Amino acid sequence: MTATVVPAVSFARHPAAYRHWKLRIDGVVAWLELDVDEDGGIVPGYELKLNSYDLGVDIELHDAVQRLRFEHPGVRSVVLTSGKDNVFCAGANIRMLAGSSHAWKVNFCKFTNETRNAMEDATEHSGQTYLAAVNGSCAGGGYELALACDRIILIDDNSSTVALPEVPLLGVLPGTGGLTRVVDKRRVRKDRADVFATRSDGIRGRTAVEWRLVDELAPRRDFTEVVRQRALELAERSSRPLGAEGVELTPLEPDGYTYEYVRAELGTDTVDITVHGPREKADWLLTMTRELDDLILRLRTNEPELGTWVIRTEGDTEAVLAHEKLVLGKPDDWLCNEIVHFYKRTLKRLDVTSRSLIALIEPGSCFAGVLLELALACDRQYILDGPPIEDMDSPLRASIRLSEANFGRFPMGNGLSRLESRFYLETDHLDWLRKEVGHALTPAEADELGLVTDALDDIDWEDEIRIVLEGRAALSPDSLTGMEANHRFVGPETTETKIFGRLTAWQNWIFNRPNAAGEDGALRRYGTGRKAVFDRKRV
Repeated sequence: MTATVVPAVSFARHPAAYRHWKLRIDGVVAWLELDVDEDGGIVPGYELKLNSYDLGVDIELHDAVQRLRFEHPGVRSVVLTSGKDNVFCAGANIRMLAGSSHAWKVNFCKFTNETRNAMEDATEHSGQTYLAAVNGSCAGGGYELALACDRIILIDDNSSTVALPEVPLLGVLPGTGGLTRVVDKRRVRKDRADVFATRSDGIRGRTAVEWRLVDELAPRRDFTEVVRQRALELAERSSRPLGAEGVELTPLEPDGYTYEYVRAELGTDTVDITVHGPREKADWLLTMTRELDDLILRLRTNEPELGTWVIRTEGDTEAVLAHEKLVLGKPDDWLCNEIVHFYKRTLKRLDVTSRSLIALIEPGSCFAGVLLELALACDRQYILDGPPIEDMDSPLRASIRLSEANFGRFPMGNGLSRLESRFYLETDHLDWLRKEVGHALTPAEADELGLVTDALDDIDWEDEIRIVLEGRAALSPDSLTGMEANHRFVGPETTETKIFGRLTAWQNWIFNRPNAAGEDGALRRYGTGRKAVFDRKRV
């Protein structure tokens, strides 16, 4: 925020303490009811009227989506609805947006996008299908929330509408994938999408169904029963296990930025992140992923000036691969499936994080299989070709190991593995890499295979790494953000990359333009009774 001191944001939540959502489990159906506390904004300065939301509201939704997958394996469909009369959701709070810094707005939009992607991921990969029961006006981010569901039922009362009014009312774009999902997911004709996104009053009734903006109408008197029936029908299609026992997501309770398997040390410009391999606990991948996910969110939100993250691993390579085999070797086990997709989503969160990511592979590290994905997610990788710097007489040497996990189990947003993205359309090279699965690759071999940026000997290691990090800190953070985002996502464009790339890029630009964010801009003047003053020149 520009004029408000923003406290450090925690992402730890529990349904018992939700302030804005109510979660109720009824057999195979979960009901998630949005009932926003107007006075419950995550920072002071605005009221969350009309079921509008801010980061705090979305953190609770993120927590609920995650808990439904791990703690409630018997839940097969999820109904998302409103607890208020005649309003489903007004979307992101306008006063919050108008008063927020650019960085806060961008970070907020990124997180809300990730949460809606997680809902779609649950429908696609977990057998938990989301259904939006739209029981009132549904505008902007509220409709984007419904769009993230697989089915939308609109109450038919001649007043409830769906709308994306950001362009005509606020001078910005629907920032949570609305434009993309309307044409890509719901296949609304582009001329109708144009009309829809430039009307501030929205569309209701049969037209909303005819244009594919919603799937079905239901009269008010039958609304709840129709929704319940549709939720049960969706549940019948699911393969989620009946009678399985869930896994409670207990509090992480880090000491600062130090968790059980993950720790971060903050520097002047950099963050040193170390991920430890399995010890004796059987739930290493789940626990480590929860910790890494929480760390990424907290660093991204609370430490915006630390622009370079240096990622290391520590531990036993064989233990990493043994644990990986245990989890990835059971594709029909619901819990193993959830862990794999959770780690996939966390790696994706890293992919879209606007920080320079540098992997340092040193003796004693365990960049193998699932953990090698961390290095491949980085913008550069350096491996030490020699003994540990602190013990020149040690026989220990660095190596990396490929496994089948690196060949498509954790796809990026572009639908490709990180190896396919690194060696885009180089089929012969990927075939060569497959032959190296299971081998401990020396620094020279890793360099020859193109799996690292450079293999540096022990004499040059410290100076070369220092030069790399100092060089990164000397460059424009904005240009680095743009460059890295482009380099990370090669090849085909998907709904996900359109939302995070094309749509977000335009929104970032618009958020900085006077027509939206200036003193006379639409975002600032919304609700004041004064019309926005636009610079009419198109650029």
